Amino acid sequence: MNSLLCSLAFAATVALVAGRPQVYAPQAYPSQDKFIPIVRYENNPPVNGAYSFNFETGNGIQVQEQGQLKNSGGPEPAVASQGASAYTSPEGLPIQLQWYADETGYHPSGAHLPTPPPIPEEIARAIATLPKLVEEPQYYTPTPAPYNRYGRK
Repeated sequence: MNSLLCSLAFAATVALVAGRPQVYAPQAYPSQDKFIPIVRYENNPPVNGAYSFNFETGNGIQVQEQGQLKNSGGPEPAVASQGASAYTSPEGLPIQLQWYADETGYHPSGAHLPTPPPIPEEIARAIATLPKLVEEPQYYTPTPAPYNRYGRK
């Protein structure tokens, strides 16, 4: 009887697993399974701390980067590099990204990157008055009381 119940439980588990919904994950690019050739490639390995490379693929992706060793004044030298890339998004929009990176971090720029919303006019006016407060300090100078209740100054 136990073996019959175990067999039934196992068969029910197999049926549930086989009958579960299949996950559908559409591909961003329908041509992902096709071979995409590299149509241009140039690589200049580091010489005296400077390097550069660039390439272009058959589907229009373009990448370029150059950099050099920079003495940042710290215990370790830093690499300052800059580059750009361009490709077409899955929606068909051209994407262009420029960037530079140094000891201060990575700094990208491109029309497709999000930007902060504009500052509301009321807040901008309030911020504009702040430097005036700093430039024209007004100090409170209390007048000394003639005597306190104990008769001392």
